[in-house]
Amino acid sequence: MRATTPPWAVSIAVVVMFVQAFSGPLIVGLLMQDGRGLLAQTLSALTVTLVSIALVFAVRRFLGRQSWQGVRLTWSWSALWQALAGVLIGAVAVVTAKAYAVALFLTDWVPWWETARDALPYLPLALAIPVLNQAFPEELLWRGHVYDTLSARLPTRVVVITVAGVFGALHVFSQGGADTLLEKLLYIVTATALGLACTVARMRSGAVWMAVGVHGGFHIGLRLTLTQEAGFGAQLALMAGALVLAAWVVDMVYRARPHREPVPVPVPGETV
Repeated sequence: MRATTPPWAVSIAVVVMFVQAFSGPLIVGLLMQDGRGLLAQTLSALTVTLVSIALVFAVRRFLGRQSWQGVRLTWSWSALWQALAGVLIGAVAVVTAKAYAVALFLTDWVPWWETARDALPYLPLALAIPVLNQAFPEELLWRGHVYDTLSARLPTRVVVITVAGVFGALHVFSQGGADTLLEKLLYIVTATALGLACTVARMRSGAVWMAVGVHGGFHIGLRLTLTQEAGFGAQLALMAGALVLAAWVVDMVYRARPHREPVPVPVPGETV
């Protein structure tokens, strides 16, 4: 199918990413007068996830004639542990980078009571919003659909570079508070490093859940450990380095795991 060739697959994914990102605020904005409250943000994030599932399914079913199983959105206990491990990896990378920035006197912590005190009763919901709004839908699209599609036609190393690179480059449209040209470039580098860590997690775990966890853990770490805006560029550089290191650690851990040969299943009447 033409839609499964690398240029078309990536181009379609870019369109889908923008459609799903704007779907939540648009739909909630049409249904609710105030789109800034916690309820509106939650509904918007949930809408983005649902639209993402529908769009990825439609692209695979009608454009690529691909099985849904290829996105590797498997449901099992191992998926739960992979997701939790990913959250830990992403959060630790962010917290470590910020701690280094503070230790180097590049910035300082924001006292939690100045920002999080009023949000404590709604903290689980506040942490779920970035997962539903960004982590899950973006990972389903890029590390689920696009990774699977490109893997059928390109070498693994090329797939990893392409998926991480395009994902990072798209963040030129989302600068996250970057002001100077250097900060904007570092923001893209950090997004690319996040894409690399998520792609390696998808490649080594064989499913999309660890990638969702890494992406979600990254945003959770950002929200739980707030720092001053001073030294923003340095913080981005440190986070990018921490994410690349995280990708390397995930790769090494899975490489070090002993390879288990499949256990033969006895056939009645035969000896094994």
